[in-house]
Amino acid sequence: MPSSTASGQASDPTTAGESADSTRERIVAAAKEEFARHGIAGARVDRIAKQARTSKERVYAYFRGKDALYAHVAERELTALAEATQMDPADLPGYAGHLFDHFTARPDHYRLITWGRLELTESAANTTGPLQATIARKLDQLRDAQSIGLLDPAWDPVDVLALINQIATTWAGQPEIGAAAADQAAYPSIAARRAALVTAVEHLFPRAS
Repeated sequence: MPSSTASGQASDPTTAGESADSTRERIVAAAKEEFARHGIAGARVDRIAKQARTSKERVYAYFRGKDALYAHVAERELTALAEATQMDPADLPGYAGHLFDHFTARPDHYRLITWGRLELTESAANTTGPLQATIARKLDQLRDAQSIGLLDPAWDPVDVLALINQIATTWAGQPEIGAAAADQAAYPSIAARRAALVTAVEHLFPRAS
C-alpha cells in the first residue's frame, strides 16, 4: 500500500490519461453519499470505488482506511457548514434560522455528521482540529457579545451555543415528528417549523436592539 501522510492520506498516484485530482474528487463525492446513507461501519469501500468509477485499491492509495476517508469528508462538510452559517452574536435567532435552512436543504449533511458522533467517540472528544477551532471562535464571539452588553452575561457561552445548535437541528434530528407535522400541525409548512424554532431562540436569546 502506498505511503500515507499524518492526516491519513497517501500521496496521489496517477494513471496515464487521468487526473489524480478528478479521481480523488470522485472518491470523496462517492464516499460522502455512502457515509451519509450507511454510516461508517455500514459503508463499503467497494461500493465507493464503484460509484467513483475506480478501483478499491485506488481508494486505499489516496486514503489509508475507511476512518481516514470519513474524517476527510466530514472535515470538508463541517468547513462548508461553518462558511454557510456565519454567526452574528447580535442576532442569534437569525443564526438558528440559517442552521435550519442549511440542514433542511442538506439532510445528508446532518446524517453524515451524526454518524461520526455515534461511531467515532474518540474523534468527537478531540480537543484539536478545525471543528474545535470553529467552536472556540464562536465561543469567543459570544463572550465578546456579553462584554459589550449584546448578550445576557448570566449565560455560559458553551450553553448558549449548545442550546442554539440543538434547537436549530430539532427537525433534522426528528424526522418522524416532522412527518407527523405534515398532517397534524396547525400550520404544516416548513416555514412554520422554521418560525417556531427562531421564536424559541428569540425568547432565550433576544436580538440585540
